[in-house]
Amino acid sequence: MEINGKVIIVTGGASGIGKAMAERFVQDGARAVVISDLNGEGAQQAARQIGAHPVQTDVASEAQVADLIHETEERFGPVDLFCANAGIGAGEGLNASDAEWEQSWKVNVMAHVYAARHLVPRMVERGYGYFLHTASAAGLLSQFEAPYAVTKHAVVAFAEWLSISYGDKGVRVSCLCPMGVDTPMLQSAPPAKRDQMAGDRMMSPEAVADVVVQGLRDERFLILPHPEVLDFWQGRSNDHERWLRGMRRFHAAVMEN
Repeated sequence: MEINGKVIIVTGGASGIGKAMAERFVQDGARAVVISDLNGEGAQQAARQIGAHPVQTDVASEAQVADLIHETEERFGPVDLFCANAGIGAGEGLNASDAEWEQSWKVNVMAHVYAARHLVPRMVERGYGYFLHTASAAGLLSQFEAPYAVTKHAVVAFAEWLSISYGDKGVRVSCLCPMGVDTPMLQSAPPAKRDQMAGDRMMSPEAVADVVVQGLRDERFLILPHPEVLDFWQGRSNDHERWLRGMRRFHAAVMEN
């Protein structure tokens, strides 16, 4: 998929990876880039900076996701690429509350379902369309806090299901799974834990956006800005027991800081 001339929605686009992707899409000649974010003021500011169009949206609400899609298509035409990028990290392990689990499930998983529910029939009817699901390396490797890891796993599974079910009907699907990226979410973590999570593997959002554009051009399902994630994932498949032991050691090292 080439970005030039396309109509694109990016959720969670006021900052971080979402903003960087939106800016890159504008630079690459997208016909319209819509930045959606719960932070309406942040979406407006980012849109002014990069030449996009802001819409305040709570992606945990199906009605608001539907309105976002309807408003975009009424103004600019059919959505070519929907980037389900909004995400949250809430709760710590077994201490996470039911409310934190529920909010994580709605934002990190159901928002993707809502978008697909409203866009897939239209994409199938016209024979083309593209979804980019921002998951995380955690969605492949299960590390860090339970609500985040579990819901990001679900994002990967849902993206796989979409590709399997609709890939032969013109719907293309990619799943973005980075490790440490210099975003507000990562910067909010305690310094010691942040260093363990990213270390010298920290990438800028702009570098991730570059990898995303190439991944979309190649129509790859897994877009992995950090190549070592593929090695970790393959190690998991080759020897699950050994991989679990290694992840326990890694988890213990992170939790000690």
